[in-house]
Amino acid sequence: MIKELDPSPAVLFPRDDDAYFSNYNQNDIHVAMIRDKVRTSTYASFILTNHILFHDAVVLDVGCGTGILSLFAAKSGAKHVYAVEASKVAEKAEQIVKANGLENVITVIRGKVEEISLPDDVEHVDIIISEWMGYALLYESMLDSVLRARDRFLKPEGGVMAPSQCRIMFGLCEGSEILEEYIDFWSDVYGVCCSISSCCIILKLLAGFDLSVMGKRVYKEAIIDVIEPGSMANEPYLLKDFHIRDVTASQLDFTSQFTLVSTTRKRTKIHAFVLYFDTFFTTTGEPVPPEVPVRMTKEGDVTLTGIWPSTGSRLKPKEDKKVTSFSTGPCSKKTHWKQTIFLLRDPIYVEEGTIVTGSLYYRKNATNYRDLDVEIHYFLRQNAETSAVGETVVEIYKML
Repeated sequence: MIKELDPSPAVLFPRDDDAYFSNYNQNDIHVAMIRDKVRTSTYASFILTNHILFHDAVVLDVGCGTGILSLFAAKSGAKHVYAVEASKVAEKAEQIVKANGLENVITVIRGKVEEISLPDDVEHVDIIISEWMGYALLYESMLDSVLRARDRFLKPEGGVMAPSQCRIMFGLCEGSEILEEYIDFWSDVYGVCCSISSCCIILKLLAGFDLSVMGKRVYKEAIIDVIEPGSMANEPYLLKDFHIRDVTASQLDFTSQFTLVSTTRKRTKIHAFVLYFDTFFTTTGEPVPPEVPVRMTKEGDVTLTGIWPSTGSRLKPKEDKKVTSFSTGPCSKKTHWKQTIFLLRDPIYVEEGTIVTGSLYYRKNATNYRDLDVEIHYFLRQNAETSAVGETVVEIYKML
């Protein structure tokens, strides 16, 4: 039976929390996450190949969903796993735990991690695992809950957060395909549908209809989509580096400066900025040095079946496996997070060596803290040798 624990201490949440958790009652969102092979196989790789870390450990899984990460931890030898889930999917998670014969190892707790207490007089855990990342990393503000769990339950010395580090990456995007799909489409919408023998024939009219007013709001909202690797116009820029063991909730609203240097060989029209994140896991929780690259997953790379053999046997522990990572960027295999695209109202022209300098402001929305407000201020400089700069442009976006 799922443990329904009395809140302690009480925490006030915006009303939107009910809508947020109800979204996770639906199967579709869990299908998308588990089918994301980059996501799921990376978590499985870290947990199942680090048996030495997980053996006999007490583990807390924050926002466990279906409980897949808790199953991995139990399989890797955890002494006990407390799987916390605030949505109704917790009921399914307990059924899954029982179906896999792990009810003596995994306890599902229905409630918000800010409010629950751990049963069995447990005060601290050795490891906290969670898949908390949202679009643009911080959308939905689940990291706030994970940090609260860290401060309440992670043992002070030697406790490990998984993942241990996330980097927000930023860049210039040629983006003509995004512009065509989200903006230009509305300027020439045509077609009459005639059903003949169960077939739909689209008749192209000589003059299209102008619905361009529909495209205007796109400039105000971040777009979640996938761009081609070749549309990036600079080397990825490290905008913000979060060390999950040390970061505080107040630091999740931030301002970061950036300097993007164009690597295009010819004059190119830039229609957007693009943002994505890289995620790292370490067995010590120590920060990954900047020179350590993230793993770029390619089509055909190892999947979950390669990590967890069909027999269910655990892989041999790898004491030398220090860093596990994945990227949500355009040069890696697509994930359900895709990339976050900020279309520019007025495109900019760059060539090799053009410098785009500015600031990016990340803020929780004042009305619904799970939404994000993003501002990008930028100006251009022709190259490193010139001192003349262009006018500062301000773009404002919402992630709703």
